[in-house]
Amino acid sequence: MTQYALVGDVGGTNARLALCHLESGAISQAKTFSTSDYDSLEAVIRTWRDEQQQEIHDACIAIACPITGDRVEMTNHDWAFSTSEMKASLGLKHLEIINDFTAVSMAVPMLQEEHLLQFGGKAPVKDKPIAIYGAGTGLGVSHLVHVDKRWISLPGEGGHVDFAANSEEEDQILEVLRDELGHVSAERILSGGGLVNLYRAIVKSDGRVPEALKPSDVTERALADSCTDCRRALSMFCVIMGRFGGNLALNLGTFGGVFIAGGIVPRFLDFFKASGFRAAFEDKGRFKDYVSDIPVYLITHDQPGLLGAGAHLRQTLGQVL
Repeated sequence: MTQYALVGDVGGTNARLALCHLESGAISQAKTFSTSDYDSLEAVIRTWRDEQQQEIHDACIAIACPITGDRVEMTNHDWAFSTSEMKASLGLKHLEIINDFTAVSMAVPMLQEEHLLQFGGKAPVKDKPIAIYGAGTGLGVSHLVHVDKRWISLPGEGGHVDFAANSEEEDQILEVLRDELGHVSAERILSGGGLVNLYRAIVKSDGRVPEALKPSDVTERALADSCTDCRRALSMFCVIMGRFGGNLALNLGTFGGVFIAGGIVPRFLDFFKASGFRAAFEDKGRFKDYVSDIPVYLITHDQPGLLGAGAHLRQTLGQVL
């Protein structure tokens, strides 16, 4: 086994590649490439590899799209490839292509205390199931279970479950969005576009005409306290994040903790801390006591996708994380 492997985290706009130390899992030499500048992922990898002075035989790339077989077609970009063909073309002994949220979930066992902010609950229970979710362009969801000294990620499309309204105000929001969208999933609210949907539904439920705002507009106006509707939208976003996280905790008894990833929450961290998030997380009626001890963490590590891709690869190659 060589000392380093290639790890990557690829989205519609950027592809980030790095070295992963196979013994420690440490990430180094990370570099970000614009996907629009290259015809293929293989071209990006070749460019990056030519810059490195390391022998690379193993690789794991996390990509923001469903991974269902050898053929990979990106959701938000026109790159498509065969994993087996790219492995042969690059001369790799081992190539793993995984979903981006699978990578985020596999990063959790590697995180240190300084990579986390805790929101309520007590200490996590060792080796118990874990839930991970994150709001960004969409709503990613995954679970992580520990079986026979291995961490197993349970990916899915949990962001597309039905939005479950649980108050009169949320009922009104659901009614407006149902008229617009038909099926209203959790992702229609817990995402960048979801913030705009919340704002618009709040205004329309009051019989007024909403402005054409972007997600950043909603957040900025809410934090500046210059728009009551935007502040209500952001407050409701935090509450629904709590309800959804509590649902994940109930689904799999995640006494190992619930972890929040994604790029949205860190943009209004102080607001989030003071919000109704944790109260909503625990608002489970007869099962309030069941979830009250479960800790929730915000992941603050700046490269969880790369860290998790490395963890997945190292475990695949036989290491115990």
